[in-house]
Amino acid sequence: MEKMDPKDLEYFKQLLLQKREVALKNLDFLKNVVLESTTKEASGDHSSYSYHMADQGTDAMEREKAFMFAARDEKYVKQIDEALERIENGTYGICRVTGKIIPRERLEAVPTTTISVEAKKEENKRK
Repeated sequence: MEKMDPKDLEYFKQLLLQKREVALKNLDFLKNVVLESTTKEASGDHSSYSYHMADQGTDAMEREKAFMFAARDEKYVKQIDEALERIENGTYGICRVTGKIIPRERLEAVPTTTISVEAKKEENKRK
């Protein structure tokens, strides 16, 4: 089985760690937004909110969006952690379908990927 160059692995490890840090900060922010709005609602403190139903609907929609973004970021952090694991066990950057090294451009665009563009196109054709 082919292996990636150790310098490339280190580069992608640093890239993934940076992306992980950003995603965790976003997640933390979103959790605070959701927690803050939920706490205000639970305590009955609507001083910064109108009692108008449309405003309450907007607040609920904003909370829903924050939950959705938080779920997306949690999933992304999990994918980053899995990619970091692959770096440690020497399988990072190897297409799980073809067994060949995934081109650097693809990894730059999607550093958590486990599949080459060619394999992805084949996979999409079959669907």
